[in-house]
Amino acid sequence: MDPFSAEGELLTVHNAFHQGQYQTVLDFNTSSLSQSNVIPARILKLRAQIAVGDAQGALSTIKKDSGPDFAAVKAFIQYSLGDTSSATKQIEQLVESSSENATVQILGGIVLQAENRTEEALSLLSKHQGNLEAISLITQIHLQQNRTDLALKEVSAAKKWAQDSLLVNIAESWVGMRVGGESYQSAFYVFEEMAQTTSSTSSKSLISQAISELHLGRLPEAEAALNQALGNEPRDIEATSNAIVLATIMGKRAEQQQYLDELRDSQPDHTLLADLEEKGKLFDQAAGKYAAKVA
Repeated sequence: MDPFSAEGELLTVHNAFHQGQYQTVLDFNTSSLSQSNVIPARILKLRAQIAVGDAQGALSTIKKDSGPDFAAVKAFIQYSLGDTSSATKQIEQLVESSSENATVQILGGIVLQAENRTEEALSLLSKHQGNLEAISLITQIHLQQNRTDLALKEVSAAKKWAQDSLLVNIAESWVGMRVGGESYQSAFYVFEEMAQTTSSTSSKSLISQAISELHLGRLPEAEAALNQALGNEPRDIEATSNAIVLATIMGKRAEQQQYLDELRDSQPDHTLLADLEEKGKLFDQAAGKYAAKVA
């Protein structure tokens, strides 16, 4: 039985992880789990520990653990700590030796995509055997490629056998945000339910709700959701980056600058900052072509 299925032992902790409820994952009691689910549960707890910023602590707990699952986690931690070259080499070795391992597929796929090795990431993730996280990552990658058609195809295939899965609903909502139209509202319902239900609310779900509100043109509601997320986690990188976008749209220059300064302090290499710098240079180049000439 799939431990993450509706009948599986790990459904609750698996859903909590993907809803961004990392403390719930860390507090999850694994003492009564069947032996086959002990390692998958440990991997989720380690990933939650990394997500809350304690990568070093996670690494210290698995120094003596062996096997491809823990080797993949160690490489992922190294990558998150900035040792990208060594971590990528380790992932390459694991792909060669253990590409059928689910943890290697997921964490290896994340690292390879982060290195812009998209085809290798997709090739690795496509080896999954009904792994919904692999499907959601494939969907994300296709959306990053601007291949909404392939992302929609991936989600549609998964819905045939896992239509009640939280991850499938989330992935379908991502696609809906790209498709637009009535799909905006459908995505909003999914994210709003996650964000406003006590058992599933988190900064991650609030950010998702805010983004869907933004697409629907409901700026005050988007601002309220982001403020709630930032109230829960003031240094949340994704909440801050989305607050920059919203403040820009709403014409709130002071808030925009405040959030920009916070993002530069927290993560100076963030994608949004790199994109803004690139667009600024392109604008200056374009403007230079139309500079007034004095005869």
